[in-house]
Amino acid sequence: MKYKRILLKLSGEALAGQKGTGICPDTLKSLSAEIKKLIEMGVEVGIVIGGGNIHRGVAGATEGMDRTTSDHMGMLATIINSIALQDHLERIGVYTRVLTAIEMKKIAEPYIRRRAVRHLEKKRVVIFAGGTGNPYFTTDTAAALRASEIDADVIMKATKVDGIYDKDPVKHNDAVKFDSLSYIDVINKGIKVMDSTAITFCMDNEIDIIVFNVFEEGNIQKVALGDKIGTIVTKS
Repeated sequence: MKYKRILLKLSGEALAGQKGTGICPDTLKSLSAEIKKLIEMGVEVGIVIGGGNIHRGVAGATEGMDRTTSDHMGMLATIINSIALQDHLERIGVYTRVLTAIEMKKIAEPYIRRRAVRHLEKKRVVIFAGGTGNPYFTTDTAAALRASEIDADVIMKATKVDGIYDKDPVKHNDAVKFDSLSYIDVINKGIKVMDSTAITFCMDNEIDIIVFNVFEEGNIQKVALGDKIGTIVTKS
């Protein structure tokens, strides 16, 4: 195994599947099966999920809503997604804990770093919900923060495409894929992998990011094994 402990970043849109919004049970089922394989391989798995399939804070603010209020709604959306993923994982025998930055004692455990690390050591999947618990910070930044706190070996950013391109490969047939990039390249080129705060945080703490297509069966395991899948963002 190349990576013993990973932080898997899932977008809320990924949970929506082909529907675009809401939660797709078939997508959750397939993702859960892939995550179970990681646990069976001996990998310690932390997960951060976005909430864009339900509510996106920036979009709400753009439409006139107070940004703080909109971001709080987005954080609640991540908790809904986290509980849904937990349910599907536990149905297939994967021990799971949801730790949330916003206290909801009747629903999930409060986020405590030592508790999170202990759960990981016991081979439980830890789902970090509620973002950072603060408005104006994205779940990308939450992923970078949690990865640093739990001393993850890598951030695996799951997307709908097979890596990072110089432009949108869906809209442009001549888009060129990068096999690797430095943090500075991502910032200077304005590549929308993660927001600039998250990229800077990863750069300062030397956390590699691998961007890959999560919907191709087996890719999650291949990344954990160190196969050259997708695009890696690193310090050099």
